[in-house]
Amino acid sequence: MSGFGKGQLRLGVNIDHVATIRNARGGRHPDPVRAAHIAVEAGAEGVTAHLREDRRHITDEDIARLSVEIDRPLNLEMAATDEMLEIALRHKPHAACIVPEKREERTTEGGLDAAGGHNHLQRFVSELSGIGIRVSLFIEAEERQMDAAAALGAQVVEIHTGRYCDLALAGDGPGRERELERIRKAAAYAASVGLEVHAGHGLTYETVGGVAVIPEVVELNIGHFLIGEAIFSGLDSAVRRMRSLMDASRVRQVSQG
Repeated sequence: MSGFGKGQLRLGVNIDHVATIRNARGGRHPDPVRAAHIAVEAGAEGVTAHLREDRRHITDEDIARLSVEIDRPLNLEMAATDEMLEIALRHKPHAACIVPEKREERTTEGGLDAAGGHNHLQRFVSELSGIGIRVSLFIEAEERQMDAAAALGAQVVEIHTGRYCDLALAGDGPGRERELERIRKAAAYAASVGLEVHAGHGLTYETVGGVAVIPEVVELNIGHFLIGEAIFSGLDSAVRRMRSLMDASRVRQVSQG
């Protein structure tokens, strides 16, 4: 499996909710693997899929197919459980992003407590890293969580952008800017302690630019919004527009830097 290219802000497209639509009726349509191919052709550097404990969207078969049919890095989002560890070790994705998971939640509601969960998480990070899987922790924009991720030996952190996006959706301009500044500071701190910085959750055409200009952020993972937009404009068009907005924001950041 090829690695990510260098030099530009990378886009990872999360295909979970293609599987959500499929599972609502059963059968094989729409096929999330087909969606992954379209996303890559439209400019995504990688594909993200979250195999949840309850299999509410992505299934084991989806992960098996993605592992062999997609020629871009697969980022497997997973809870820190023995079952998910065994699956990750078997399929050897490019990356594994450890996320918090509760059965009753509609979507991931916040970041992982890497600081409070060090003893539990250590084995998962070690075993995944030990076979060459890049380990990412999905965490809040807090220095203590960055320190904990570095201490655990994770190579990557993905900063949770959900609150920033919620404030933007609510029209809270000052709150949005405060949260964005918190993300900026956390990204700079994470990079300073040797972590690669990704970001994601809830990003839209309107909110992606604020995160894309943060120089330490090298990858954005976006899913639900793109799949929703695909209903109206097609997945190819939605990914291309997001890719264009990300690139334009990064060009502005470089020119102003």
